[in-house]
Order: sequence, then C-alpha cells, then structure tokens
Amino acid sequence: MFELVFAFFFIALLIAGMAIGVIFSNKPIKGTCGGIAALGLDRSCDICGGDMKKCDEEQERVATLAGGVANELSYDASKGPSS
Repeated sequence: MFELVFAFFFIALLIAGMAIGVIFSNKPIKGTCGGIAALGLDRSCDICGGDMKKCDEEQERVATLAGGVANELSYDASKGPSS
C-alpha cells in the first residue's frame, strides 16, 4: 500500500513540477513535431479542400448539433415533473 501511495504522490509531484516550469518559462506552448504541420498541411487539408471557412462552419455545426442533443437528453429537475 505504501508503494501505491508513494507512486501517486511522486507522479503528482512530477506533473506539478512540469506545470510550474511551463508557468515560469513564460513562453507559449508549442505544438508537437508531428501531426498535420509535419505533413506540410499547415493551412489546409483534404477534407476542407483548402477552404478553412468550411472547417469552421463544420465545427460550428457539430457544436450546435451537440448542444441540441444535450438539451434533448436532459431536463431541468428544478421545474418539477411535467404533466
């Protein structure tokens, strides 16, 4: 049991140290060396065909759709039972 608690606190200490290092370095966080930027697709992709407006519109559509689904799957319990 001691080893489990020690490991948890050790990992938490490492994460806190990394967070403090990022805060005090005062630099913006950079992306990884992989991903779309490594493929040379910084501004466009095959999905949007180079039109970044399509990507923005699709993200907005998905966000509104997700919001509508969330409203359909939930209710306000403070209003009491509906008849």
